[in-house]
Amino acid sequence: MRFSVRAIDAVSQALVTLELDAVDEADVRQQAAARRLMVVSLRQRSTGAGRGRQVFQAVQFVEELLALLEAGLHVTEAVEAQLEHASTEAARQVISRLLSRLTQGLRLSAAMREQPDSFPPLLVGVVQAAEGTSDLPRSLARYIDYETRLDAVRHKILSAAIYPAILLVVGGGVALFLVTYVVPRFASVYRGSGRELPWASDLLLRWGEFAAGHPWPLLAVGSGLLAAVVAWGLGRWRRAGVLGVLSLLPGAAPRVATFELARLYLTLGMLLEGGIPIQQALSLARAVLAVARQPHLDAARAMIESGQPLSAALAHTGLSTPMALRLIRVGEKSGQLGDMLTRAALFYEKENARWVERFTKTFEPLLMAGIGLVVGLVVLLLYMPIFDLAGTLQ
Repeated sequence: MRFSVRAIDAVSQALVTLELDAVDEADVRQQAAARRLMVVSLRQRSTGAGRGRQVFQAVQFVEELLALLEAGLHVTEAVEAQLEHASTEAARQVISRLLSRLTQGLRLSAAMREQPDSFPPLLVGVVQAAEGTSDLPRSLARYIDYETRLDAVRHKILSAAIYPAILLVVGGGVALFLVTYVVPRFASVYRGSGRELPWASDLLLRWGEFAAGHPWPLLAVGSGLLAAVVAWGLGRWRRAGVLGVLSLLPGAAPRVATFELARLYLTLGMLLEGGIPIQQALSLARAVLAVARQPHLDAARAMIESGQPLSAALAHTGLSTPMALRLIRVGEKSGQLGDMLTRAALFYEKENARWVERFTKTFEPLLMAGIGLVVGLVVLLLYMPIFDLAGTLQ
């Protein structure tokens, strides 16, 4: 980054203005101090519109780092190569700070820990454990595989939700158009005929007339309700994630709990296979659970610290399933606990994928039928007076 600096020269006591290339403001002040300058003010020069909104992609960084390490480069050399080919300003800033700390003698995990907004604690823990075993490439590959699996699950869930959301928007728009535009025009025709209308049709027409006569208050109320629902949904999304929102669907709560446990097993398996102790692995895996379940994991960790095996701790705190419990016990006996946890996660991952497919195939037709029923009912109520008039004429 480039900074414009105003400073006082300690030798001449004159106010000077200069531009410096630096990683951040702290680096600017260090460079100024080396030149015997006392900084009065500094500001970052603009680097183009929209650069501040760029986000550093940790997984992409890890993939590139793994490729360079497997090519035979040292960690510092690999990070230098990544800095030279950084594609965004956000990546350049993060990698520059990382390289600066590496050249000062810090380990990669310690340098990453200083930037928690860019490198998640899970990645830092994996790298720290690998540094103790000199097996960094394998651990990075394991982390990439872990993130790929989680992304695949999220992609399946979001893909399954897109089509129902489109159906709801389109169906709601059609129903709203009928009630607010078509119904009032039918009402004006029927009221002028002087005939008595069926009670259901009369009720629909009264609502259409009310909507046509008070469009702005209804729009304000509808917008307020929509904003409240969206705000509530976003709040739940932030607290519990996409799984917390999906748990509101009828019959989805037990399956969402299985999704969450599968993610926990996958995380623990990856950490244990990387050589991280079980207590530390449980602390790092805490972030993958919903807030409501995190105290259960804390209780499980306390039981393990008191000497209980993992299988007993998870069973006692409700963080296990019958299949996972059997696999975990096998892993405790064979010394392959990490591998057994990963197998349990993969088993439930396949089962969850089948459930998402079945749920989508069932829910979409039901949703289409519901929307069609609402639209058809409105049309039927509109035409009932015409059918009644035709019967009278006959």
